Amino acid sequence: MKKQLYRAAAATVLGLSLTTGIVAADNTGTIGETGPGSSNHVSANTDIDHHVSNDNDVRLTNTNGQGASTGSANVSGNTNGGSAGSGDAANANTVSATLNINNSASSAAGMGSATGTNATGAINGPTGPGSSNSVTSHIDVDTSVRNDNDLNVTNTNSQSASSGSANVSGNTNGGSATSGDASNTSSSTFTFSVTN
Repeated sequence: MKKQLYRAAAATVLGLSLTTGIVAADNTGTIGETGPGSSNHVSANTDIDHHVSNDNDVRLTNTNGQGASTGSANVSGNTNGGSAGSGDAANANTVSATLNINNSASSAAGMGSATGTNATGAINGPTGPGSSNSVTSHIDVDTSVRNDNDLNVTNTNSQSASSGSANVSGNTNGGSATSGDASNTSSSTFTFSVTN
């Protein structure tokens, strides 16, 4: 008794990290004409393990220290006191930070890992009397996508403003004394965009 055994098997393992791709596996098995009393089996198996891992760690630290002060303005000890003025003091600070994280390409590749996968078997032609023929097909796709995004922002803004003293004293005819303004200005903008 003539026996024919045909077996087709394929295994594809693909690991993907932060890249794109499509897995395509074509696994076929075919038996032609078989003899009497023969035992024939076609097994087509495709196994795909596809894992995507994105780990994004973003740290943003902004420290702004400002101080503004004006000097003192004093008129004293004069018969006819004039005027004294102290100028303005000011600080300004502007910070803008924009960050974009896009993991969609690698995530889409992981979710589409079974695209184009094929595992087929066939028995063509006549089979002999009393023969035993079977075809099995198995596709196993294991897909996992992991996105770990850690975004941390630390913004420290320390400001102080003081104006000097304005004093008119000890004059027969006192004038005027003016102390200028002191000011601080700070503006911070942080924008984060995460796409998985």
